[in-house]
Amino acid sequence: MTIWHASQLGKFCSVSVGIALILLCPVWGIAQTELEGITPKREPTPSSAPTQVSGEEAMLLGEIPIVYSAAKYEQKVNEAPASVTIITADQIRKYGYRTFSQVLQSVPGLFTTNDRNYEYLGFRGFNRPGDYNSRILLLIDGHRLNDAVYDQAPIGTDSPIDVDLIDRVEIVRGPSSSLYGTNAFFGVINVITKRGRDIKGAEGSWENSSFTSNKGRLTYGNKLSNGLEFIASGSYYYSVGQQNVFYQEFNTPDQNNGIAHRMDQDTFHNFFAKASYGDFTLQGGYVGRKKRIPTASFGTMFNNGRDATADNRGYLDLKYQHEFANQLTVKGRLYYDRYYYRGDFLVDYPPPTLNQDFLTTDQVGGELTLVKRLFDKHKVTLGGEFRSQFRMDQSNKDADPPATYLDDKRKSNIGAFYLQDEFAITDNLILNAGFRYDHYSTFGGTANPRAGLIYTWRNTTAKLLYGRAFRAPNPFEQFYVASVGSKPNPDLKPESISTYELVLEQYLGHHIRGSASGYYYEIDRLISQVLDPSDGLLVYQNGNKINAKGLELTLEGKWPSGWDGRISYAIQEARDSASDRLLTNSPQHLVKGNLIIPLFNDKVFASLETRYMSSRITFTGSSSKNVFLTNATLFTQQLLPGWEFSAQVNNLFGHRYGDPGSGEHVQDTILQDGRTYWLKLKYRF
Repeated sequence: MTIWHASQLGKFCSVSVGIALILLCPVWGIAQTELEGITPKREPTPSSAPTQVSGEEAMLLGEIPIVYSAAKYEQKVNEAPASVTIITADQIRKYGYRTFSQVLQSVPGLFTTNDRNYEYLGFRGFNRPGDYNSRILLLIDGHRLNDAVYDQAPIGTDSPIDVDLIDRVEIVRGPSSSLYGTNAFFGVINVITKRGRDIKGAEGSWENSSFTSNKGRLTYGNKLSNGLEFIASGSYYYSVGQQNVFYQEFNTPDQNNGIAHRMDQDTFHNFFAKASYGDFTLQGGYVGRKKRIPTASFGTMFNNGRDATADNRGYLDLKYQHEFANQLTVKGRLYYDRYYYRGDFLVDYPPPTLNQDFLTTDQVGGELTLVKRLFDKHKVTLGGEFRSQFRMDQSNKDADPPATYLDDKRKSNIGAFYLQDEFAITDNLILNAGFRYDHYSTFGGTANPRAGLIYTWRNTTAKLLYGRAFRAPNPFEQFYVASVGSKPNPDLKPESISTYELVLEQYLGHHIRGSASGYYYEIDRLISQVLDPSDGLLVYQNGNKINAKGLELTLEGKWPSGWDGRISYAIQEARDSASDRLLTNSPQHLVKGNLIIPLFNDKVFASLETRYMSSRITFTGSSSKNVFLTNATLFTQQLLPGWEFSAQVNNLFGHRYGDPGSGEHVQDTILQDGRTYWLKLKYRF
C-alpha cells in the first residue's frame, strides 16, 4: 500500500487542485460567451482540411486532431484503433522541455528511469531492469530508430533529434506489431519533424543550466518557389554534471568516502537535415554522445575517472509518396542505419585493468505500402518490408594486458508483409482489423493480429480493442558476455503480449476532451535480466507469464485565449503470475498536471507541471520513495522582434528521490538531481 507523507500530500493537492480549477474555470465564461453569440460562428472546414491542421490548431478550430502512426495513414484520433496522445511544438516550447525524455515524462501513463548513463521509458507499469527501451518502437517521421543489437530506443541526450525540431509527437498505445513488427510491444512513438516552411530562414539558440551545462543550436530552413523544401540543423551540448555525487554504498576512505568527483560529464553533438521535392523526401540524422558514469556499474572501481560510454547513431531515409486519382496512395522508403558503441570500464581483477565493450551495427531496408479506398466503405492497407542487418558485431576485451572475452559477429534478414482494412460498417461504426507476418532468418516466423471496433455518436467515442505483439530476443541478450558479471543465453525465445482495451473519449464543446482507458494484458515468455544464484552472474532468461491491468483517466483543454492544460491519473498493476508479486520498477499510481497560463497577450506565458509517482519495488526487493516533482517555466516571445526567452526551475520543492537500479548496480536506488535551473535564448533572423 502506498502512503503519502503529509508534506507531499499537501504540496500535491495544492498544486493539482489549483491546476484542475484553473483548467476548468474558463469553461463557463467561454461557454456563456458563445451562447450569447459574441463569439463568431466557425465555418465548417472542408473535408480535406484536417490533413493540413496541426494538433494545437485542431482543438482551437473545433476539429479533432489527426494522427498518422496508428494506421500508417492520417486519420482523426477518435477513429484510430488505439488510445492516442499528441504533444505539440507549442507545448514543448512553453513547458521548456529540453530533452525528448522530458517530453515523454509529461504523457499520461508514461514514466522514466535514469541510471545516470541512459534514460529508460516505462509504459503502463512496465519498465524492466536491464532493458534498453526495446519494447517501445521509436520512429522519426516513420523511420525506425531502434538498433539491431540492443533494440534501444534513444530518448535521452543520446537521441539524434533536437526537441526544437519537433512539430509534434504521436504516442500510440497498445500492441502494434500488426503494422510495425518487433519492438512495437507496448506502443509506437512517432516524432514528426518540422519542415522548411516552419522556419522560413535561420534561427539560433543558446541554453545554460545547472552543473555548468551549455547548449547551442543553429538551424536553417525554407521552401523555395520551385517547390524544393529543406531544413538543416546542428546542436552541441556540454555539461560538467554534478561535481560530487555521493553514494553510501562506497562510503569508505579508500573510495573517496563515497563521493564520485567529476564523473557525471555529458557531451553530445547532433545534426539533422531534410529535403523534399515533389513526391520525394530525403532526410538523415546523426548524434555523437559521450557520458561518464559515476555509479561504478558492472563491478568497476569507484571514482576511477575512466568509466564512460560513447554512442554514435546515424541514419539516411529516402521516402516516396504519391496519391493517384483513383484513391490509391503509394508509399515507399529505402533506408540505412549505423550504430557504434564503446564502453570503457576500469575493473580491479586485480590489478586495475581497462575493460572495453565495442559494438557496430549496420542495416539497410526497404518498405512499400499501398493504401486504397474500395467500395466506399473499405480503406485497405497492403504492405511489405525487408531489412538486412548485415553487421551485428559486439566484443568485450581488456586493453592491457590484452585479453578477449567476446568477439561475436552476426547478421540476419527479416522479411514481412501486412494487411489492414478499415471497414465503415455504418456512419457511426468502424471495424479496423489487420495482421502482419514476420519471418526471421534466425528463429522463423510469427503472425500478429490487431482488431478494433470503434463507435462514434456526436461527441462521444467508444473503442473496443485487441492486439497481439512480439519481440524477438536481440543479440545482446543472447550472446553478450564480459570479463566479469554476465553470461550469454543463446536459447532465448521470442516474447509476446496480448492486450484487451476499452477506450471512452468525450469532447465537451470545442475546447475540452476527456478520455478513459481500461486495459488488461498478458505477456508470455517475458525476457528478463536475472541473477543466476548458481554462479552469481547476470543472464537474460525467458520467465513466467505476466498479467497486468490498469486504468488511465485524462482531462485536457485548450482555449483561444492561450490557456492550455491537462490532468491525468493512471492506476496500474503488473504481476508475475507464478509468484503473484508486483514487477520491479512498476509504480501503481501516476498523477500528472500540466498548465499553460497566458500572462500578457500572446507574448508572455507561465507554465506549471507537476508529477506524482508512487513507490517502486527495486531489483533487490526493497521499495523506492514516492516521487513528487514540480517544474515552473516562464516563456516569452516577440517582446523584441525575433526573440524568445525561457526560464525554468526544475524540481521546484527540492524533492530527494532515487530511481531503482538494475542488476549491474551496487546501489539499490540511484539518486537523481535536486532543484535545478535552466535558461534559454532563441533568435530567428
